[in-house]
Amino acid sequence: MNNHKAGFVNIVGNPNVGKSTLMNQLVGERISIATFKAQTTRHRIMGIVNTPEMQIVFSDTPGVLKPNYKLQESMLAFSESALTDADILLYVTDVVENPEKNMDFLEKVQKMTIPVILLVNKIDMLKDQQQLAGIVDRWHTLLPNAEILPISAKNKFGADILLHRIEQLLPESPAFFDKDQLTDKPARFFVSEIIREKILLYYDKEIPYSVEVVVERFKEDEQKIHINAVIYVERESQKGIIIGHQGVALKKVSTEARKTLEKFFDKHIFLEIFVKVDKDWRSSERELGNFGYRPE
Repeated sequence: MNNHKAGFVNIVGNPNVGKSTLMNQLVGERISIATFKAQTTRHRIMGIVNTPEMQIVFSDTPGVLKPNYKLQESMLAFSESALTDADILLYVTDVVENPEKNMDFLEKVQKMTIPVILLVNKIDMLKDQQQLAGIVDRWHTLLPNAEILPISAKNKFGADILLHRIEQLLPESPAFFDKDQLTDKPARFFVSEIIREKILLYYDKEIPYSVEVVVERFKEDEQKIHINAVIYVERESQKGIIIGHQGVALKKVSTEARKTLEKFFDKHIFLEIFVKVDKDWRSSERELGNFGYRPE
């Protein structure tokens, strides 16, 4: 196809700056979990935007952090892998973040030769333009080669300008994926992510971060989908908290997950969720591998 453009646009940044919200805005679908809690995204998730003339392959990545256990090491590896195969890098920050947080990662971004667009998110929180000018100046000192674009992912401000700029910067290339493909992840992945999202929303403290969700059965026909999923926790005490008194907490998660899944797949969902203990899975390389935490 003559003059067709295609490329990989990878989204990186620290936790809780709005990367997943931005990804969902750009792709126009609910691909990434977006909650108010940090470390929501654990994998690298692709969302694909297609037009007759171009294909943009967006990649959402976990927030950059100093790892405290093997799961976080794997999450950081996903983020760092996004620096090696991008045609365009979107570095997301926000108006409250200290620009010098995680300088090790930022120094890698400074050395990149591909186009880098620095997105200052959440500008709706600012009282005046003077504040924004100061933030932009600080970032211009840290990333002098980056283009800087103020946005509000939540309010969809700046998304159209960003997409237009990406289109200009994309290299000429045939499409990498089928034109009707929306993501590189299978349906089961989104089931486990949606259940995990509900756990992030409804449980406090360490519980959401000690949980992994595995879909053991996904059987689909014309009208409905039967799903069996297992929530893995690290401790017996956590299992009790997830289930709740007389199963009330788990029932709430199941009901809310089923509603979201029915919207996502546009079909009736029959969902059964079980809870099992897998001791210290976050620190076991073998278990992390089984759960899919291997960066490509």
